Amino acid sequence: MTDRPLSFCMITTFYPPYNFGGDGIFIHRLSNELARNGHKVDVIHCIDSYRLLSGREPEQGYDDHPNVTVHGLKSRAGFLSPLLTHQTGIPFFKSSRIKEILKKGFDVIHYHNISLVGGPRVLQYGEGVKLYTMYEYWLLCPTHLLFRFNREACQKKHCMLCSLIYRIPPQLWRYTGMLKRNVRHVDAFLAMSHFCKDIHEKIGLDIPVRYLPSFSSSEGIADNLSEEAGHNMPERPYFLFTGRLVRLKGLHTLITVFRNYRKADLLIAGAGSDEPKLKKLAQGIPNIHFLGYVSDTRLSSLYRQAAALIVSSVCFEVSPLVIMEAFREKTPVIVRNIGGMPELVQESGGGLIYETDDELVDAMESLLENRSGRDELGMKGYEAYCKNWTAQAHVNQYLELIREIADAGGKGINEK
Repeated sequence: MTDRPLSFCMITTFYPPYNFGGDGIFIHRLSNELARNGHKVDVIHCIDSYRLLSGREPEQGYDDHPNVTVHGLKSRAGFLSPLLTHQTGIPFFKSSRIKEILKKGFDVIHYHNISLVGGPRVLQYGEGVKLYTMYEYWLLCPTHLLFRFNREACQKKHCMLCSLIYRIPPQLWRYTGMLKRNVRHVDAFLAMSHFCKDIHEKIGLDIPVRYLPSFSSSEGIADNLSEEAGHNMPERPYFLFTGRLVRLKGLHTLITVFRNYRKADLLIAGAGSDEPKLKKLAQGIPNIHFLGYVSDTRLSSLYRQAAALIVSSVCFEVSPLVIMEAFREKTPVIVRNIGGMPELVQESGGGLIYETDDELVDAMESLLENRSGRDELGMKGYEAYCKNWTAQAHVNQYLELIREIADAGGKGINEK
């Protein structure tokens, strides 16, 4: 494959503004970074799925580069379309439209979260180098999360019962050979952490997994503090939590800690289904503040001024974007010792790792009492970000992997 501009097709269930979490944001950033580098990108996503799960239209808009063409799929069957795909693993009502788009011909077909837009069967569609990014654990787990019974990280499978607890209809196709047959059409499965790579290799399918770290884009982020003038920054020192307000993110554990820890505030940026429950849990704690949805520019300001970002997830996070965003702003992180989170701290030296609440308090104390030590950790994180986790670093590695697969005669190339 030469260095000419390439054509990409991204296939995903969610894409901004029709998305909920980090996977859609990452796909948006990757697509637009490729576009800014001169490549053409088509995105296929499922509007019906977003409407099924949210029950509303998105409130926030997103812009795309002129080289990005977005195909938001809708079916006359409405919510029945993603529901049938979920149950059968086949994109029944959207199959013909997906195939029609793919007939344009693409150098690369990149699958992301395909759970409701196509299921395993969509991996057969189209020709070209085929990639699949593992943001979560859909290949292994019907809930995507490996978070058993919505209580704890999964160490032993109870898939049928767990699905029922999550109110997810059991997927009978998972008990057939459907997934194993269809993953053979993919040239490389991309893992954003070594933990994710290892867990798929240990308990997953026999698939070619490659480690490719994520990135945090600086596009649209203010390079100075002038944007902060319109906001009232807290006068007291604070730690920052940002993310979806759901149980697996572990915010409930931080509220318990800050109930007795009053030397600093806890600022919470984000929204989610557990927000009412978490606000009730935090009632009467004056140093906990819920900020709701926060813009990228405002969030950048909050990172800069925080003593640290705390990532308290109690699940097997793959590679949270918020850690790289904090490093981009020269802010250290404190992360729970689980999943792929500790890797980013160990590789960068840009933060601290904890297991118990007492260890978390000790980490917070050390950063509050030693400002120069805090700044040193932040600088280490920033240096690692500049070296490993910028958009251009990711795109360079991504394109090199594609060339390597093409030169080796990947499955997509052979099919041509």
